[in-house]
Order: sequence, then structure tokens, then C-alpha cells
Amino acid sequence: MIRAIALAMLLTQAGSRGQDLASYDKALASYAANDFDEAVRRFFELSNTAVDADVKAKSEYYLAASFQRAGLPFTALVYFTPIVKAGPKHPFHLKSVEAFVALQELLADDYLVPSVLNNTYDQLADAWAGLPIEVLSRINYLMGRVSYRRGALEDAKQFLEAVPESSPFHARAQYMLGVTLADPRLPAADDAERRRNAGHAVEVFEHLLQLKTPQLDFADTVNLTHLALGRTTYTLGEYARAVEWYEQVPRFSKYWDQALFENGFARFQNDDLGGGLGSLQGLYAPQFAGAFQPESWILSATIYYFACLYEESKAALLEFEKAYLPMAEQLKPFIESKDQELAWYYRLVADPKSDRLPRPVLNWVRANQRMLGLLAMLEQIDREKARLRDSQAFVSAGVTSEIVAALDQNRGTLEQVAGSLARSRLLEAHGTIVAFSHQAEIIRFEVAKAETELAEAGVDTRQILERQTLHRPKMPSERWKYWRFEGEFWRDEIGSYQYTLKRGCPAGR
Repeated sequence: MIRAIALAMLLTQAGSRGQDLASYDKALASYAANDFDEAVRRFFELSNTAVDADVKAKSEYYLAASFQRAGLPFTALVYFTPIVKAGPKHPFHLKSVEAFVALQELLADDYLVPSVLNNTYDQLADAWAGLPIEVLSRINYLMGRVSYRRGALEDAKQFLEAVPESSPFHARAQYMLGVTLADPRLPAADDAERRRNAGHAVEVFEHLLQLKTPQLDFADTVNLTHLALGRTTYTLGEYARAVEWYEQVPRFSKYWDQALFENGFARFQNDDLGGGLGSLQGLYAPQFAGAFQPESWILSATIYYFACLYEESKAALLEFEKAYLPMAEQLKPFIESKDQELAWYYRLVADPKSDRLPRPVLNWVRANQRMLGLLAMLEQIDREKARLRDSQAFVSAGVTSEIVAALDQNRGTLEQVAGSLARSRLLEAHGTIVAFSHQAEIIRFEVAKAETELAEAGVDTRQILERQTLHRPKMPSERWKYWRFEGEFWRDEIGSYQYTLKRGCPAGR
């Protein structure tokens, strides 16, 4: 009797296995015929009901792949994730890692995929040695970024150096490598070694600009590199070179306002006070009305102070206070609240037309690259949920409810991450305004002190200024024309302003 029962069980399992294989062949035929909705339905059922372990594993992989081919990349990411975490015990582990990494780029995901790779790297690095070199290059690049964000700069350096020049991610990796080398947190024995690291960073950036191999988003990486070269040469005290690099950031690019501001500092440090003010002048054009640049007015006040133009310095401070102190007051309720959940901060910045926050602060929070990626993924989840609910095939097969639940869970996680980032950015914006308001008070004190000293010394600043003659600025070449600024911002003039300043300082001051 026992043998008969055992035989019956074997026959049942054999029958189930045969049924699994038959169902799998039908699902695979739908996949091969590009009928991915039907493939999803069949592979979904098999992944939940298959008795045969091999069929179940194959169905799990092809279910994720069907979602990817059906135009549901985030859903595909959800279903590839457990296969990636399972490691080599899953027969489709390496193929899933390959698809997983490709989806990171497609979704502009700066959180989920990098987090999974970071959490599994130590256990799975040996298994991943069998991946194609291009996939390994992508993993090394992503691990380099994660390590940099965690402050593990030596690890970041090693990962980024491992991305070969043949990879389309090489330019991005070189940019991040240069940023890592220039970071003062990178361990160094002394200031001399830090300067050598910064010099090496300049070499890495310049190498990047000469790349001839096809690179992903190369134009954007080049713009970032020009900005990084300006910053790095500035830290090296090479202010004239910094000016040259900042001025290579293309006009009207998304980094141009930052380049204008930082170039103001570089030109000021290069004793080109008029050039510094001219660079900052572009930031006050109507197209930058929604920009968050509180320090620009503090720098303007500082430049005027060094030229002993004290009335102009005080006027710049007033402009700062008029524009930014009300913003700080408006931000207070949002940063002082202790009761709000993180998702509430996400919703606060999710609408680009929201009027609950000062417009420049809202734009600044949303312009962060990580925030842009999170907002894009949340929008993608909503699109995929709508698509799943609209598919009668998915709904009737019971696919929709389970997948929507998984998407909602991921959406909740991403809302928390976006909310945490939004809150930290709001805190930073408020802290920045407060810090510069303190600097404004220091400058105002120094201005008053200098005016008092000059008055007590009997120096007539007005006479000093009247004895000076203002000349037109030197033209860079014969192709340039001079137009006096009369309060109007012309598109082709923005970024090309040059102040000509008198200096109210007495001799030797």
C-alpha cells in the first residue's frame, strides 16, 4: 500500500511537470511572437503555480523580461530584484543582473538599483565576474557613485578607475573620479598631497574632454567637466584658468547660472572686480527670476566693499534682504514642523506649480539630480499602474492586483526617500539664507567701520571718485561690439557684461 501511494505521488509529480512544461512552451511562444501581455499572463501563473523548479525559475525570469518588453520597466525592475538578490542559485541570475543594470539607466534610478548592488556586492562580486565587460563597467560606475555618496572615497576611486575607456560610461566615471580626487575629504598626508590630488583631478578632467570613443550623454558630461575644472583650478589658486573654464560652460545650458555665479568669485579673486560684477549681473536677468542665488548679492556687496564703494555695497545688501529674508520666514513653518511625515515633504515639492513654497526655493529643490530621478520614477510608477488597470487581460488573470500592490509598496519607499531629500534641501535653503544674513551684518559693520575711519582721517571719498575717469572695457576681439547697459537684458548680451569701476579707496588702502 505504501509503495502504491509513493508510485501515485511520482506519477502525479510527473504529470504536473509535464503540464508545467506544456504551459511554459505556450508562454514562451507568446514571448517569441511579441505578444507580451499574453506572455505576462502565462508566466505570471507559472511563477506562482509551477511544481517543476526549473520551469518556475525560468518563468520568474521571463515574467520580468516580458514586463520589460511590454513597456513596463519599473514593474520589470520589481520582478528582477529578487532574482538578483538570490545570487547564483537562480539559473538566470547573471542575465537578470544584466537587465537590472540596464533598467537603472532607462529609469534614471539613483536609489533602488544602486542600493541593491551596494548591499549584495560583497557576497556576489565573484559571481559577477562572469558578466559581460560592459555590464561590469556599469556596475563599477554605479558602485563608485554609491561609495562617493557614502564618503568612502578610496573605494569610489578604485571602482571608477576600473571603468575602461571602451565603455560608454567611461566619461561619466572619469568625471566622478576627478570629483573624488578633488574632494578635500580624500585621505592625504598633508596639504601638498591634497594639491597633488587636485592637480591629478585636473588631468583626469582634461583627459575626459579629449575622448573620442562613443560616450553616453557626453555633451552633458562635458558641461559638468568645464564646471568642475573651474572649481578645481579655483581651489588651486589659479583664478585666471578658472575663469577660462567657467566661460566654456555653454550659454543657456542648465549649468550656466551656476557657472556665472562661480565665475564672479573667480574674476573677483583675479582682481577683476568689474568682471566679477559683470558675471553676477547676468543672474539678475528675467530668465533667472526663479533662481536661488542668495550669495550673489553678498558677493556683489563684498566686491563693492573692496572697491571702497560703500553706498553700492549697502545697496546690494538691501537687495539680498528684500529678496531672501521673506523667503526664510516663509520656510520656517515647513522646517520647524516635527509632526509631518516624510511623504508630506515629497508632496510639498511634487507639483512644479505649487505656491506653498517660495518659487526660487521650489525650483532649487526640484532641480537636484537625485530629486529629478525620484520624481521621474514616481511618475513612471503611476503610468504603469494605469496601464495595468486598463489591461483587461491582466485584470482577468489576477495579475493587476498583485503587481499594483508591489508598485504601491515601492512608491511608498520612494516617497519617503524623496521626502527626506526635500526636507534636507529645505533645511539647507533656510540655513543658507540665515548664514548669509549673518554675513550681510558683518559686511555692513565693516562698511560702517571703514566709512567712520575715512571720515575721521579727513578723507573725502567723493573727491577721490571725481578725479577718476571711467573708460570703456577692453574688447576681447574686433568681432565684439560695445553696448552700454541701460537696464534692459538682451538675450545675446547676458553673460558678457563687464563693469567699469571707479575705486573710492585712498592711496595705500
